[in-house]
Amino acid sequence: MNADFLPEQVPLSAIEKPRALYEDKHLLVLFKPHEMLSVPGRGEHKLDSLAWRAKQYWKNALIVHRLDMSTSGILVLARNPEIHRELSIAFAERRIHKRYTAVVAGVMSPPAAQDGWGLIDKPLILDWDRRPLHIVDNDKGKPSQTKWRILPAPSGAPHYEIAHTRLDLEPVTGRTHQLRVHLQSVGHTMLGDPLYATGEVLQAAPRLLLHARELGFTHPVSGKELFFEVPAEF
Repeated sequence: MNADFLPEQVPLSAIEKPRALYEDKHLLVLFKPHEMLSVPGRGEHKLDSLAWRAKQYWKNALIVHRLDMSTSGILVLARNPEIHRELSIAFAERRIHKRYTAVVAGVMSPPAAQDGWGLIDKPLILDWDRRPLHIVDNDKGKPSQTKWRILPAPSGAPHYEIAHTRLDLEPVTGRTHQLRVHLQSVGHTMLGDPLYATGEVLQAAPRLLLHARELGFTHPVSGKELFFEVPAEF
């Protein structure tokens, strides 16, 4: 299925069902492939998205948060307005566990902190003249923090032609493009990033090497602690 179609004209049998990691009558946890919109874009030819596909199979599905189109990974959707409200509050209050895997250009030195984690603390703002790009702006930007640490390359990981570092990322805040801009701002742009990378960094990978690997939260009804992990394909 491509971007040049009207979803209303497509039979259900032709729509790939999103991969469900968990489902009950209250919520869904789904996997979003890279290069798929989280929600419909502007215009009738950009209706195809994880949220739209989810509604074809779970009529009451309501998306709670988003991933950039080029980012793969885990998303939670509510199945009624009350659960949507509860999960949205949990995100706003930073009660949701989120971890990402990324591969960035260059060799990063490990943080000095004893626990192995570093912190990028730089305010971000939309670059209006180059939207949708975002930039660091110490005067007008919104507070933005990203925790990071170095990860070893797993067995069988792809080979990249340029020097690179594999990272574990934990967004403290959730600004648009936050992880991508924060790493770019310290001189380590993500490989394959169609918005922020150029030259050999852009060409080093066939896709943006950013993946929402882990998601954990308290079930708003049962109170059970839920945790999901999908390893990066890169």
